[in-house]
Amino acid sequence: MWKSIRWRTTLIAVLTALSIAVVLPSLTDNLPETWQKKTPKIHLGLDLQGGVFLRLAVEIDKAIENATLRYADEARAVCREKGIPVLGSQKDGADGFTLRLPPGDFAGKAMTLLKEEMGSLDFALGDVRPDGASVIGRMKPAEVQSIRANAVTQGVDTIRNRIDPEGVREAQVIPEGDDRIVIQLPGFKEQQRAIALVSQVALLEFKLVDEGASVDEAMKGNLPEDDQLLYQISTDRQTGKMAKTPMVVKKRALLTGDKIKAAKVQFESRQGGAAVSVSFDAQGTKDFDRITAENVKRRLAIVLDGNIKSAPVIQERISGGEAQITGNFTAEEASDLAVVLRSGSLRAPVKVIQNVTVGPSLGQDSIQKGIRAGVIGALLVVIFMVFYYRFAGLVADFALIFNILFLLAGMALLEATLTLPGIAGIILAIGMAVDSNVLIFERIREEIRTKKPVRASIDAGYDKAFWTVVDSHVTTLITAMILFQFGTGPIKGFAVTLSMGVAINLFTALVCTKVVFDYLNAKRPMQALSI
Repeated sequence: MWKSIRWRTTLIAVLTALSIAVVLPSLTDNLPETWQKKTPKIHLGLDLQGGVFLRLAVEIDKAIENATLRYADEARAVCREKGIPVLGSQKDGADGFTLRLPPGDFAGKAMTLLKEEMGSLDFALGDVRPDGASVIGRMKPAEVQSIRANAVTQGVDTIRNRIDPEGVREAQVIPEGDDRIVIQLPGFKEQQRAIALVSQVALLEFKLVDEGASVDEAMKGNLPEDDQLLYQISTDRQTGKMAKTPMVVKKRALLTGDKIKAAKVQFESRQGGAAVSVSFDAQGTKDFDRITAENVKRRLAIVLDGNIKSAPVIQERISGGEAQITGNFTAEEASDLAVVLRSGSLRAPVKVIQNVTVGPSLGQDSIQKGIRAGVIGALLVVIFMVFYYRFAGLVADFALIFNILFLLAGMALLEATLTLPGIAGIILAIGMAVDSNVLIFERIREEIRTKKPVRASIDAGYDKAFWTVVDSHVTTLITAMILFQFGTGPIKGFAVTLSMGVAINLFTALVCTKVVFDYLNAKRPMQALSI
């Protein structure tokens, strides 16, 4: 008997000491620095800590339109490579485009070629006129459906990749409905920076500057078919004034950001600002080598989301597969640009339809109310147990202290995020902790009524209630697992605290309370039990 009591008491003492050591860094900062840094902590969620909440609308139709434009550019490039001239192209609805070709059999050849090279599209002959003919390309229904289905998923993945490097703990990026994304950034205070980080499309394109085109004519609307008018926007750091420099560039992108392998911040010694250095993957390196070799002494515009960042002159062939994006960036702007380029562009643009900054005052108010509710709930449970079960109720309250301590330690070890629903889960776990003891104590009462000795009644009460307690906890645990699997952020927090509370309840109800009764009986057999 004494040997069993000793090892159980030692186990409880060791767990208590370890739990206190783990929980303290989450409660106070007045601890040695090494202790603070190396010990995992409980983190506060958006509703307690404050931060940024964003709801984005995914512009799926724009994604289809962008895909159509890319296919049109690809079709023109395929034709050119095979010596088939293309006079121009234009959109034909949201999911189609038309290529205009010279008179002759060029349209037929183009259609045959494109059917072989571009299997995601359907092609058909269009109008045949004396000045030429046209070929109509249209995305297949399956391709359109794929873009619709993947737009939100790809957006969630890309945005999550952008947020992770910012070090935001427990950031929530979850789809909502068919065309919404909800983002929660606990502890993130810079709302505008958060919006810029997650909503930037980050479509990087390298386009040739059309030196022969007149900027003045372009601004009047007189543009060649293959050209477009873009602006290089720069801001004077001292005056804060913004300048827009118009520039005519070719519509067709020679290279895009999907070939980028890495992007990092680089500080320029000459201009004193920050820049972003990008390196391409194997295919991108080959393409960039060919592009620079074919266009020495020409200007290559680096275009990000429709704005020209820089347009340097290609002085020589560049074979290293690296380029630099300059634009008078601050260190923070360059860092954010590097992050979005590494994470890739959003195939479907997003629009912020709701943005809320949750201030620390709201978070502190939530914490105080949650703690107050937890303390009141725990006190009511403690008072009821002592009032109804007397000394046995006091033993149950003794185990309840360990229950709460072990639960907080478990959350700290998992570096879990505490939210208001999580606090609700803790309060529910407190109620369940004494519920197990209620089942056991009622069994003990029944045994005592049959005139059994106290020690035999206690042992029989624990034995007979054992499987009832286990069954009730297992069913609750299954419910918690389902909530965690299918719930969103706050519901997951509730499920985590509830499931941990259930597991710890079994230990405290069946081990911590039983060891007290066993100790009292071993020291001097109890003749009566206040229950």
